[in-house]
Amino acid sequence: MSDTLMVERLKKCIDLLQGQEIRIMEVCGTHTQVIAKSGIRYLLSKEVLLLSGPGCPVCVTSESDIDMVIELLDLEDIILVTFGDMMKVKGTHFSLSDKKAQGSNIYVVYSPEDALTIAANNRNKLVVFIAVGFETTAPLIAVTVKQREARELDNLLFFTSLKRMEPIIRFILQDKRNKINGMICPGHVATITGADQFGFITDEFGLPAVLCGFENQDIATGICVLLEQITGQRPMEFINLYKRCVSWNGNTIAKNLINEVFEVADVDWRGIGMIEKSALVLGNKFEHLDVIKKLGLKKEQYSDSVYCFCNDIILGIKMPYQCKLFGSICTPKSPKGPCMVSSEGACATHFRYGGYEKYG
Repeated sequence: MSDTLMVERLKKCIDLLQGQEIRIMEVCGTHTQVIAKSGIRYLLSKEVLLLSGPGCPVCVTSESDIDMVIELLDLEDIILVTFGDMMKVKGTHFSLSDKKAQGSNIYVVYSPEDALTIAANNRNKLVVFIAVGFETTAPLIAVTVKQREARELDNLLFFTSLKRMEPIIRFILQDKRNKINGMICPGHVATITGADQFGFITDEFGLPAVLCGFENQDIATGICVLLEQITGQRPMEFINLYKRCVSWNGNTIAKNLINEVFEVADVDWRGIGMIEKSALVLGNKFEHLDVIKKLGLKKEQYSDSVYCFCNDIILGIKMPYQCKLFGSICTPKSPKGPCMVSSEGACATHFRYGGYEKYG
């Protein structure tokens, strides 16, 4: 479909809204980036609000997790291995960037498997990989865990902060403060879990939901399909528009890897609190590789500090520009909250591509 036809299709759906405000949440951080960068948000009328959900794993990593990782740096002969987005996220007082500037031994990598090489080259040091992400990154981390065992790299341990997408979506939809009318489901996660993972949004909560890809046309089509359902032009149903990458049952090999290495547990989400069965932690077979259990450390549980509106932004209750810190003292160069740290964070994306106000 051409861009012109797509705009006409969107306009037809918007005209049928007759002034009714519609709130559509995109869960995936990559969708948030594409929507902002492409200007899709500004093609829509004021009645259609696109909300960014909790699809940035860095943004929802709790302060207590960051503090625990920083505490590990007090040990002698330790190397931390992490993804780059984790470096600027503050715990109670410090970030990993702060500690690296003070001389701590921290490696930034692009793949979990890089931790294997680092461990092999530093046999006299304890290497700890910080495993952060959703179901998308969990299979590769599972492979890394198994390779660690096969290569007998006894100096490599893992700090896991992996989260599951379904429980947080349920949490959002059960929150009475939310008035979400439709949802664009996380495409990357669905390539692993399968499309059937998200059918409950329509079946149980009665909301239109779609899976779509990451091109401009993919997202625009997804919005059109949601608006057509909301305005009654087509029956309400969960629709997979990303069949070129997402099957109904997902990636069986990847899911088997996750089930072999990890088990489900409760976990704190930054600014949100404890959500049951929303974490992936090392299972019985591999729990001896958990650095917290291995060293007998105690993970403190406490409420995260409140610097900004990141919690409400992640839950789709507020837009980034509604935070009094946004764009003034909170910027990507000087982030005050986690949503401004990661390139996939809602605040960072709005700041880079416009969004002080929806039509400002």
